[in-house]
Amino acid sequence: MQRIVVIGTTGSGKSTLAAQLAAILHCPFVEPDALFWGPQWTPVPRETFRQQVSEALAGDAWTVGGNYSVARDLIWARADTLVWLDYPLPLVLWRLGQRTLRRIVTQEALWGGNVETWRGQFASRDSLFLFALKTHYRRRRELPALLAQPENAHLHMLHFRTPRAAQEWVDVFARQRAAPVATQHQPSRS
Repeated sequence: MQRIVVIGTTGSGKSTLAAQLAAILHCPFVEPDALFWGPQWTPVPRETFRQQVSEALAGDAWTVGGNYSVARDLIWARADTLVWLDYPLPLVLWRLGQRTLRRIVTQEALWGGNVETWRGQFASRDSLFLFALKTHYRRRRELPALLAQPENAHLHMLHFRTPRAAQEWVDVFARQRAAPVATQHQPSRS
């Protein structure tokens, strides 16, 4: 596992897990949101985004946290492992709420210097809460069909339905990566 993409509903923890895996692998973490969003929540042009994603994936090892269908073909073709965070919707909404409130209160600068606002998240058609509600069950239906396509047969798929299961896997993965490689001793010739 050297090129890992983490997917899931908005707020499921894709970026957090992908960043954690990048630290374990000592490789770059690619955040599609950072490549997609310009100032004032303006998306970059489609071809610019695809070019930036392609350049970010040029290395031998990386992790990606995101679902961008406009670049899925680029990401999935280069990935060797796909981690699907398929958590229950109430949990996702709770996590999204916690993250959103923290970002609003702290005015955390996001991609392109953007910040989340009360109005943008709770009184807008662009609300991530509405997006999560619209996409959660659709992704559960569509992802198995996408993963079954021949061009995705190379992906090693890990499907986690709880954060605990995902974290247990990460803990094992980290221990395996940290374990010293056993060396074979050759008998001496005297």
